[in-house]
Amino acid sequence: MKRMINIIRTNSKNKCFVRLVKELDSYLKITDEDEHDFYNQFNSIEHLKEVVVIYLDGVAVGCAAIKKLDNNVVEVKRMFVLKENRGVGIAQKLLDELEAWAKELGHIKCVLETGIRQVRAIVFYKKCKYKVIPNYGQYIGMENSVCFEKNI
Repeated sequence: MKRMINIIRTNSKNKCFVRLVKELDSYLKITDEDEHDFYNQFNSIEHLKEVVVIYLDGVAVGCAAIKKLDNNVVEVKRMFVLKENRGVGIAQKLLDELEAWAKELGHIKCVLETGIRQVRAIVFYKKCKYKVIPNYGQYIGMENSVCFEKNI
């Protein structure tokens, strides 16, 4: 049976996005351990204007956003796929859509941060041709952060 995938572009007011981010934060509270409060302060979603939500058979299963850092660079934020929907290409579709949107907006590079404990995420970003870079911005000096960039 073919599953129905629907990708929508929206903003941070989307109720499905808000619900998925709550699940992401619950997951990160466990994996980030003592550093969760530090990282969480940089993850406000209220001002995100470019948000992508993926629906599988009408159910929201993944989300991500981009946030403008400067005229050329966007940061990938709040990337998440429900555990039961991982490993089937949802994250790839999210990232492809974000990169396409960033290009349409005139940006030439995406950057992102993930935690060293997010081993599957690190493997995924490397597979998507993201290169490890020195930690940027608020992540400078954070030993548990890994930062990436990709020219788009």
